[in-house]
Amino acid sequence: MDGGAVTFVIAIIIVAVLVLVAMVLTKKRTHRFNQEEYQTRFLSIENRLAKESSATYALTIIDGDKLLDKALMESGVPGKTMGERLKKSGSRFSDINAVWRAHKLRNMIAHEDGMEISYRQAAGALAIYKQALKDLGAI
Repeated sequence: MDGGAVTFVIAIIIVAVLVLVAMVLTKKRTHRFNQEEYQTRFLSIENRLAKESSATYALTIIDGDKLLDKALMESGVPGKTMGERLKKSGSRFSDINAVWRAHKLRNMIAHEDGMEISYRQAAGALAIYKQALKDLGAI
């Protein structure tokens, strides 16, 4: 091989290595959740939602919201509050508007005295949180 051919081969190798490094550095990093832990925790929340016990309705919504917030933080979504994290993670969810509705319901429970929640509202919010956790890969 002459000098030009060797230089050409070395140049191709260098370009290939640079392309590989660029691909690795720009690859979308996905967080690996402990799915068993999230499934167990979510199932525990779902099991506490009893039709006959209206006292559990608000608590299950709050706990579902906390679990989703934990998953967002664990996956590296920045923000000081869940609302800030939701703003920065909208594309991760199949229905971000539903997640916002569930979170706003949680905020109403937390900040408004005497907020009455129905079984239907609680079950609906939990279904939204479950889908959101699936969207993130937590369950």
